[in-house]
Amino acid sequence: MYGLSWVQAILQPVKRVVDHIILFDGTCNLCNATVQFIIKRDPKGRFAFASLQSHAGKELLRQHSLENTVPDSVVLLSAGQLFVQSDAVLRILRQLTSPWRLFSFLLVIPRPLRDFFYRLVARYRFRFFGQRSVCMHTLPGFEGRFLV
Repeated sequence: MYGLSWVQAILQPVKRVVDHIILFDGTCNLCNATVQFIIKRDPKGRFAFASLQSHAGKELLRQHSLENTVPDSVVLLSAGQLFVQSDAVLRILRQLTSPWRLFSFLLVIPRPLRDFFYRLVARYRFRFFGQRSVCMHTLPGFEGRFLV
């Protein structure tokens, strides 16, 4: 694998199927439920997933100079671009089946306002939705969509 990082080497066989990588907090119940929600509404399998705590997630953060600041956010890697907070969520929704893709119209709202509400939910997500003691790294039947 000359010159390729190990994450790129892992993705080589699935590049035809996966267009986007979603990094999520594997210990967060809301985040895990969101991953399951996305999988059910992504019949073309456009998304691959990696928890922020996994080796793949840490490596992807390092490659994008985010290794020292673990984001309190979902992270979307798409076509070489990195999206966080409300931008990530709305760009993910844009790729899902209807009616969910219609919510991407919220991108017209100024990002500071959208991100304010995103950060509010993120701050209290453990209090309202709980936290796992073990990080989710995969889902039965969807192992090929998770990078570990």
